[in-house]
Amino acid sequence: MKFFLCLSIFMVPVLVPLQAQDTLNPATVKIKVLYGTASYYANKFNGRKTASGEIFSQQKLTAACNVLPFGTWIRVTNLRNGRTVIVKVNDRLHSKMKRVVDLSRSAAQKLGYLNSGLTRVKVEVLGKKKPENPVEIK
Repeated sequence: MKFFLCLSIFMVPVLVPLQAQDTLNPATVKIKVLYGTASYYANKFNGRKTASGEIFSQQKLTAACNVLPFGTWIRVTNLRNGRTVIVKVNDRLHSKMKRVVDLSRSAAQKLGYLNSGLTRVKVEVLGKKKPENPVEIK
């Protein structure tokens, strides 16, 4: 019993710093706002399975993002014209892709960048709960 008590006293100081380091790890810090370039899916992906297992549709308001978990709702704002749309993350980008999000054609159309193919965007994380009004265009 004395051995176990001594061992537990010595282990506590070792465990506490490890826990404190985990809370300060940048990988565990939640991202609230991202800035970068957005693109939209090619038509060839319509009807294919996404990384989350859902079937992709160009008509749905969805997005691919490498840094946010599946099922996260985000507000994407086109920085060139101020238009916004709310979409759900249900896919991943290619690992070498430098873009922040890849949107469905429907979402890109609402943001007004179908002709250019790419645009600068602001991405705001809304959370896992579906927003009251998922179609928001300003």
